[in-house]
Amino acid sequence: MKSLLMKEFKLAASPLAYIFLAGALMTLLPGYPILMSAFFICFGIFHSFQNAREVNDVLYTVLLPVKKSDFVKAKYAFTCIIQICGFVLCAALTAVRMTALSTAAPYVSNALMNATPVYLAFVLLIFAAFNWLFVGGFFKTAYKIGIPFLSFGIATLLLTALAETLPHLPGLTFLHDPAGERLGLQFAILAGAAVIYAALTAIACNKAEKRFEVIDL
Repeated sequence: MKSLLMKEFKLAASPLAYIFLAGALMTLLPGYPILMSAFFICFGIFHSFQNAREVNDVLYTVLLPVKKSDFVKAKYAFTCIIQICGFVLCAALTAVRMTALSTAAPYVSNALMNATPVYLAFVLLIFAAFNWLFVGGFFKTAYKIGIPFLSFGIATLLLTALAETLPHLPGLTFLHDPAGERLGLQFAILAGAAVIYAALTAIACNKAEKRFEVIDL
């Protein structure tokens, strides 16, 4: 498993998986749907799957004396590590926006979602959707990536629309406060999203292992 994970980082990963971590910088953009940061981080991971497919990485790996289930685990581990790195960057930039930049005019007058713990919760939900819909969908065939990524893209749009709508509903305007209001509730929502992310990723990985075991490559 450890060797397979190292292979993911050294051989299978596209440079774009690392470059697109810079998408976290979108957290600082006022007047922009900042949840696109999570989409672009996942888009970088998508390129790693595409790159691995083009060089027949799946077939090469299963011909090695390794368990097929370990290959699936390595793919999910690689995906989660990149996502966690992206989340940490988003969280650090969110902290900057909520403290040093909380009174900056572009954020105070920002009509779109501000960076808060609830924003980070939606980042995790988008990551969870990627792990379930794209990575899980990839392992239905071990080569098709178009439909799984399209499904993820639709889920991202729906989650982004929900996140942008919530602060404008009665009783939820506190979600729009650039300095963070009712932080206890917001961090509780973030904790709930973290549980959902971990649970959906674990379930998706388990299902992917079972699907991949029966695929005739």
